[in-house]
Amino acid sequence: MSGKVIFLLSVALSSAQQLCTPGASDGYKVRLSIQTALGDNAYAWSQNELFLFRATLAFAMRNHFDGQDFQVANIIVCDETQRVSFWFVVTWPDDAARLVDGSEVELAIRKSRKRINSAFLLNDRTLEFVGIVPTLAAPQLPATPPWLIAFGVVMGAVGAGFVILVVSAAVQKRRKKKENVVDVAEDEGSDVEAPPPKPLKNGSVRQDPNGISNVAFCDDERVTQM
Repeated sequence: MSGKVIFLLSVALSSAQQLCTPGASDGYKVRLSIQTALGDNAYAWSQNELFLFRATLAFAMRNHFDGQDFQVANIIVCDETQRVSFWFVVTWPDDAARLVDGSEVELAIRKSRKRINSAFLLNDRTLEFVGIVPTLAAPQLPATPPWLIAFGVVMGAVGAGFVILVVSAAVQKRRKKKENVVDVAEDEGSDVEAPPPKPLKNGSVRQDPNGISNVAFCDDERVTQM
C-alpha cells in the first residue's frame, strides 16, 4: 500500500515537473542579486529560501484569486542555477495538471510585489521577474499643494511690501513734521524785538552796539568833569 502511495506521488511530481520548463508560455524566470543588494550582509540562498519564495507566491495567488486555496505545492520551480535564478509556473488548486494563465500570475505578482520584495530584503531591480516590468512607485504628493505654497509666497511678498510702504510713509511724515517745527522756531526767533536801551545817569540814552549812541555828548561830559 505504501509503495503505491510513493509511486503515485512520484508520478504526480514528475508530471508537475514536466509542466515547468524553461521558456514555458505561462512560466516566468526569476533572478535574484542578493550580493549586489546586501553586500556584506548578504545571506546564502538555500532550499529554505526557495520554500519561502514558493510560499510568498502562493500568498500572492491567494491574494489575487479570493477564495482559491493555493498551496506551496502549486508553485512549481525548475531549472534552478547557482547564480540564483530559476523558472516557475503555477497550477490550479483543484487541478494540478492545469497551469494558471501567465497574465493572471503577472497581475498577482504586481499586486503583492512589495510583500514579495520585503520577504527577501530586495527591490524590483535585485529581485527580477523577467518579462514583468517593475511597477513604478506612485509619485509622493506633498502635504501642502504647490499652488498653496506659491500663493503664500506671493501674499507674503505683498504683505511685506505694504508694511514697508506704511513704515516709510510714517518716517517721512515724522521727519517733515520735525522740519516744520524747526522752521517755525527760527521764524519766531527773528521776530523778537530788541530790549529798549537803558538810560544813562545824565539822561542820555546809550543803545546796544548795534544801535546809535550820542558819543560826543558822553565825551564832553567826561572832559567837563576833569
